[in-house]
Amino acid sequence: YEDKDMLAISKPAGVTVHPNDSNWMRRPEACLMAETTVVSMLLKARPALINIGIERLGLVHRLDRDTSGIMLVAKTKEAQINLQRQFREREVDKTYLGVVGGVPAKKTGSIDAPIGRASGFKKIKVWEYGRDALTEFRIVEKAKRHALLEIYPKTGRTNQIRIHFEFIKHPIAGDKLYGGEPASRLLLHSYKLIFAHPATDKKTSLSVKPPEEFMNEWARLKS
Repeated sequence: YEDKDMLAISKPAGVTVHPNDSNWMRRPEACLMAETTVVSMLLKARPALINIGIERLGLVHRLDRDTSGIMLVAKTKEAQINLQRQFREREVDKTYLGVVGGVPAKKTGSIDAPIGRASGFKKIKVWEYGRDALTEFRIVEKAKRHALLEIYPKTGRTNQIRIHFEFIKHPIAGDKLYGGEPASRLLLHSYKLIFAHPATDKKTSLSVKPPEEFMNEWARLKS
């Protein structure tokens, strides 16, 4: 989707949103010299973004490298401020699709557990002194040893979905960091975003179907 104020993209799994080095924020063209990222793709496809004067080439949120799915990008400074505020104030309704190991006991559920990084540990985890984090979910389809879920993160902590499902002993398939069983990719996909359009304030719903390799892995695990 694209209009004069914003665009939406479908991020592939395995692609980082932006380089780790901060040089690209001062000199955006620097991102073209490193590995392919979302911002390098944006710059190649929409070179005018570099001249508009908006920060971070219009990024307003991010996804993990190994998560696929929908991302919003602002094309004006006003749209960027508006969309960043909506994400920060939890006004954006987010729906993910995820495949987990095991089948949760109930069709719907809620995981309310703080997330943080304890002193001396590199890995973020559920931690009593962490920041509040809430994730809700609904079973879409069940198999013998796996389930396909719709997942609704109500907060936006780093790795929140992956950490929460490890915590309830149903890790996301393909998640090497948080104990998921082996798969060809992380089976987590950003499926839908519902938000107020930054220029018109009109309720807007955009979605991206999971890619073929996601559905092929789910079919393999079901069988």
